[in-house]
Parts: sequence; C-alpha cells; structure tokens
Amino acid sequence: MRRRDRGFTLIEVMVALAVVAIALPALLVALYQQIDSTAYLRDKSLAHMVAANKLTELRILSRARRSLLQGKDGGVAQMGEREWYWWLQSEATEVEQFYRVEINVALDEAARDNPLYTLVAFMSADLGSEVVDESQ
Repeated sequence: MRRRDRGFTLIEVMVALAVVAIALPALLVALYQQIDSTAYLRDKSLAHMVAANKLTELRILSRARRSLLQGKDGGVAQMGEREWYWWLQSEATEVEQFYRVEINVALDEAARDNPLYTLVAFMSADLGSEVVDESQ
C-alpha cells in the first residue's frame, strides 16, 4: 500500500493568501483610525488644561486687581511641549454682577473660529465672596 503525502493543495494556499490579503488592509485602516483618535484625545485633554489654567489665572488676576477683566484677550501658552493659542471673552449676563467667560483653545492661530476646546464659566463680580466645596 502506498502512503499518500498529506499537505495543503495549491488552491487551498491561494485561497488562504487571498483572505489574508483582503483582511490585512482593513485591519491597518482600523489601526490608523485608533491612532488618530488617541492623538485627538491627547490634544483635547491638553487644550482643556490650557483653558483651565487661563481661567485660574483670570481668577487670580481679578482678585489682585479687585476687578474682573471685561472684554477680549488672547495669547499663546506652552503645554506639553507645544504652543497653544487661546482667546478669552468676558461679557455681562442678564444676572447683575455675574459675567460669562468663554475661553477657546486651538493649536493653530487660524483656528479661532473652530477651536479644539471651549471652556465656559460664570464668575461673580463680587470678588470677595467665593463658594468653595470642601466636602471632596
């Protein structure tokens, strides 16, 4: 009795190679999308930190000057070894002695109308009173 060699036929190998050739690009596209979204989340987190720092600076400067900054301001901040462009706008609200502060942050100076992150806060013009929650 003659023993028959076992193994894959050429057709089976070609079909397996075709399946891998179709699946590999789809996997690479998914991987690149994941990398892009991770970079976007990193940038958004850093932009949030820049905006929070600017709001804290505004609070400290307002207390030192005994008056709240009203109007517009802007500049460049360093965070995460990058330059971030920020724009601040403060305006009165319908409630007397309260101001709406909006801080926009972007990586590019031209992105003023399309910021990466926007922080909106409301501040009291009565700088002597501040509510602090110490329960945390």
